[in-house]
Amino acid sequence: MAGGLAALLDDVAVLARMAAASTDDIAAAAGRASVKAAGVVVDDTAVTPQYVRDADPSRELPIIRKIAMGSLGNKAVIIVAALLLSQFLPWILTPILMCGGLYLCYEGAEKVWERVSGHHEEAAPVVEKGPDAEKRMVRGAVTTDFILSAEIMVIALNEVADEPFWSRAAILVVVGLLITALVYGVVAVIVKMDDVGLHLAGKDSPRAQRFGLGMVKAMPTVLEVISFVGMLAMLWVGGHILLVGLDELGVTAPYHLVHLLEEPAAAVAGVGTVLGWLVNTGCSLIFGLTVGAVVVAIAHVIPRGHGKRGSDTAGLDGAGSDGAGSGAPTAGATGTGTGTGTADAAGSGRRPEH
Repeated sequence: MAGGLAALLDDVAVLARMAAASTDDIAAAAGRASVKAAGVVVDDTAVTPQYVRDADPSRELPIIRKIAMGSLGNKAVIIVAALLLSQFLPWILTPILMCGGLYLCYEGAEKVWERVSGHHEEAAPVVEKGPDAEKRMVRGAVTTDFILSAEIMVIALNEVADEPFWSRAAILVVVGLLITALVYGVVAVIVKMDDVGLHLAGKDSPRAQRFGLGMVKAMPTVLEVISFVGMLAMLWVGGHILLVGLDELGVTAPYHLVHLLEEPAAAVAGVGTVLGWLVNTGCSLIFGLTVGAVVVAIAHVIPRGHGKRGSDTAGLDGAGSDGAGSGAPTAGATGTGTGTGTADAAGSGRRPEH
């Protein structure tokens, strides 16, 4: 009896060690997958604070909590769909991933164009007053998060595609929880930083006052740095996804060229690993910017030029035909701005400033 109990305890110990090792493997794989999704994560962190701009300070954290819960729901749906695709249609993951990479390149290149051209449209207030407006804003933010979450989870899945089914499932769950907590935790800190700074500025201590005012003044710079890093990360990750995807589809020349440039840098003693990574990242960024610039030109510059001329002509005809009639188009335009501006900024419109 004692021998049987000892054998059972040994079996339990072996199983516990196997479970611990499996947990370590899942954690390590989840960490690697999360790093690959860095571009989308940084971008998500930079964008989300805009959804609570102009909101009542007492509603900022509840709004972020609602968006975070919606994000978890998005990731749950995406994980199930991604696992089924990886199990039964694994070949489709590369095209889906490349579509996400193309989108990242487009987003990054559009941000570059705005910085170079100095063209920034003024954003409409994201949050109106009242519970109905808050519900619309949260719903729109969760819809936008679905796109970001899909990119994150597909990137993560691609990194662990060789793992067994249940390991892939566990890794994706860990990645989803980790990234959601990271993004919305950082967002909560960012949006409350002004309040903390103002609270400290009202203290009697001159040191606390200076520190509080410094926090308030630093917030625009912090958001700008996050936005800039997010822009570079999107171009890097998007370009790398496209290079690897093309290589897997048989178009090997672009990524082969990157490897040729990377090898001499990687051979430098002591710092070769870092230099090789920098070369690979720089090439991926340039490739992503090039592809993204083409997409921006096709999607925005060319159509916008023709559309604007047509709109201007229509507007002149309407104004010239009847002075009294021009008031109706003006009212209609105003109604459109107030009726859909919030939905565009907080909903399907990925960036309020576009």
